[in-house]
Amino acid sequence: MSDALIDAEVYARAEAVLAACRAAGLTLATAESCTGGLVCAALTAVPGSSDVVDRGFVTYSNAAKMAMLGVPEAILAAHGAVSAETARAMALGALGAAGVGLAVSITGVAGPGGGSAAKPVGLVHFACARSGGALIHREMRFGDIGRAEIRRRAVLVALDLLEEMAAGRA
Repeated sequence: MSDALIDAEVYARAEAVLAACRAAGLTLATAESCTGGLVCAALTAVPGSSDVVDRGFVTYSNAAKMAMLGVPEAILAAHGAVSAETARAMALGALGAAGVGLAVSITGVAGPGGGSAAKPVGLVHFACARSGGALIHREMRFGDIGRAEIRRRAVLVALDLLEEMAAGRA
């Protein structure tokens, strides 16, 4: 393992994603909010990842989601940043902006504050888009298990989605 911030489980999943992308001839981009670039960091911790990883977008603010990924203001106004609709728009925006074959997005409430009854701490929405039209969404409710663990688990889910989509299992 080449990066002390990436644990063995995350590193192994990142290696699997890269292998699946190579096998499918795909490059990828990430669009991250609550994980702040951790998915891209996990992937790029693996030597040789530059043949798969094109770029990562860290779009923490709504303004960044709109400017960098083209997320429509109407989606953010109607559904909020932490929503299935925003996650889907982020993934599609990253796919288009980067010109890659695969993109994953993550948006959620990592805590410890910022949660509500409707959107509690630990709620995270993911989307993964593949060129040609495939798009999947996943919602996870990790619970209030601490900011670091919510973010770590979100990275693992995002890596799983990338591998599933690259391997054609999603």
